[in-house]
Amino acid sequence: MGFLTVFFLFGLTDENFVLIIAKPDNVPIVALIFLVVFFTWYSMREAVLNDQRVAAGDDVIEKQESDRVWVWPDLVYTELIALVLCSAVLVVWSIALEAPIEQPANPANTPNPSKAPWYFLGLQEMLVYFDPWLAGVVLPSLIIVGLMAIPYIDTNPKGNGYYTFNERKAEITIFLFGFVILWSSLIVLGTFLRGPNWNFFGPFEYWDVHKLEALNNVQLSEYLWVRGAGTALPDNILVREGVGILLSLAYVTVLPVLLAKTVLKRYYDKMGPTRFYVGAFLFLMMLSLPIKMFSRWLVNLKYVVSIPEWFFNI
Repeated sequence: MGFLTVFFLFGLTDENFVLIIAKPDNVPIVALIFLVVFFTWYSMREAVLNDQRVAAGDDVIEKQESDRVWVWPDLVYTELIALVLCSAVLVVWSIALEAPIEQPANPANTPNPSKAPWYFLGLQEMLVYFDPWLAGVVLPSLIIVGLMAIPYIDTNPKGNGYYTFNERKAEITIFLFGFVILWSSLIVLGTFLRGPNWNFFGPFEYWDVHKLEALNNVQLSEYLWVRGAGTALPDNILVREGVGILLSLAYVTVLPVLLAKTVLKRYYDKMGPTRFYVGAFLFLMMLSLPIKMFSRWLVNLKYVVSIPEWFFNI
């Protein structure tokens, strides 16, 4: 929180930074950043305190609370007060900030950048790294399926009703990785660092609509055949993309088996084959996003498998 506060206070001295964060539809995202960081810190703090108490032989904090109240009237009154306060904040907010309403839609004059609502910016950012059928259909579907499958994959009852980290290390780490590091960072990236033409801009950089970035992304097949072997791309699609296809199949079929026999053997024994492989598959799908992002940033790799003839790119 301290670092974020100092960063934003320092940023207020920069004209370009203020121009971006002060946009009416970006202001809530600034608040979102602070709230996500605060509640993540708070929950982890409570978890660490509980773990220390359990290690010392004491009960968790939640079991020693003597000031618990009834839903009616205590909680309902509290929620009513919160509702009134939030409504007051929204009224003041709507008066203080100009509503980000633009001109009537005109296909001949589209906004640049044309951004999705903030809650879809993560999906829009994924389109930079994945083919539309993957970023727009497969991965969102897997996110929904994964969320629905969590109660069936994770049947560990520990941590219900109280904060803990030691008893749920893997589950909490995966959640923080997926929600805080991946999803929230994609929203922040799409909101504050993606400018005209969907170019990447630094935090204090002016969003120049004339900025041009060379598109030097390369397919894996081009790395192997053109740059590696010094020959032209084979005409046969399966030969051309064979290595990429094998790598992709190995990623979703061989790698879970290797994990089950090595570093995650304990979880395999505890969860059983069905729950483990479903969970491992969903986790590897989630992990594919940062892998593609770093591959693009570090070696300009666009697609592992590129078959435009079949509209199939991975």
